[in-house]
Amino acid sequence: QVHLVESGGGLVQAGGSLRLSCAASGSIHSISDMDLGWYRQAQGKQRELVATIRGDGITEYGNFVRGRFAISRDDAKFTADLQMTSLKPDDTAVYYCVIHLPGTEYHNWGQGTQVTVSS
Repeated sequence: QVHLVESGGGLVQAGGSLRLSCAASGSIHSISDMDLGWYRQAQGKQRELVATIRGDGITEYGNFVRGRFAISRDDAKFTADLQMTSLKPDDTAVYYCVIHLPGTEYHNWGQGTQVTVSS
C-alpha cells in the first residue's frame, strides 16, 4: 500500500503563488511506472482534475489551469509537486494527490490540503 501526504496548502491573496508537494511512501516498487496527479474539490462541487504527470513526463492539465500551474515529479524522492501561480478565488478547494498504476484500477489518494485564495 502506498501512503501519500500532501503539504504546502494555505491562505494566499489573489494573484499569489503556492507550491504543493506530495510525498509517497510505502510499497512503491516502481514509481516510474505510475502516474501521479493532483485533483481538487471545492465546497459543494465535484472533484476535478488539476494536473497529472506520467512516468515518461507527459502532463495533462484541467482546462481551467490555462498555463498557471505546473506539475513535476522527482521519482528519486518519491514526490510530485504542483506549482500554482496567478491564483484566483475560484481556485479555493481541497487539493488531493493521487497515484495511479496505468492499465489497472489501482488508485490511492492522499488526505488533501486546503488552499484558500482571498480576493
